[in-house]
Amino acid sequence: MLAPLLLCACQASSQPAEDPPLAGAAIGGEFTLTDQHGQTRHWKDFRGKYAVVYFGYTYCPDICPTDVQRTAQGLREFRKAHPDLGAKVQQIFVGVDSQRDTPKVVGQFVSAFDPKMVGLSGTPEQLKAAASAFKVYFSKGKEENGGYLMDHSAITYLFDPQGKPLATLPTDQGAPAVAEELAKWVR
Repeated sequence: MLAPLLLCACQASSQPAEDPPLAGAAIGGEFTLTDQHGQTRHWKDFRGKYAVVYFGYTYCPDICPTDVQRTAQGLREFRKAHPDLGAKVQQIFVGVDSQRDTPKVVGQFVSAFDPKMVGLSGTPEQLKAAASAFKVYFSKGKEENGGYLMDHSAITYLFDPQGKPLATLPTDQGAPAVAEELAKWVR
């Protein structure tokens, strides 16, 4: 009688007790963008790894660098605690400001947080298509004094190795919460 109970306990601990919050959601999809090295990248290029995806812009004065930094730090904590699993996660930043977020600028931005991070940029049409697929909003704000801000969603998504959405990462709660959420879903 005890053996079946022990077997059940072992099986339950290897899987999350619940379905991922975004299971079945129509989030994510094919895109064509350019990475920080000038190479064309597609969503399918990231198959086989968990993907952490954030749409923002490099000239953002506060939210984007904070979210990207907390995510990168949380991913480092997760990699330290779970090296094998951490190697299966790719952080991706998509720069939505087609005017200023060139591959070079995006590359400088992402390398400040993690040299393994992939930075993507594109034409207005490419970015609009990618944002639509990922259910992300962005628009150029009003120009004032020769500059402008970008209005945009601030969501950090986690996708499984097949490109299916799993969860959002709690960047607003800091790096430890990000690491904890990664540990919940990355297997």
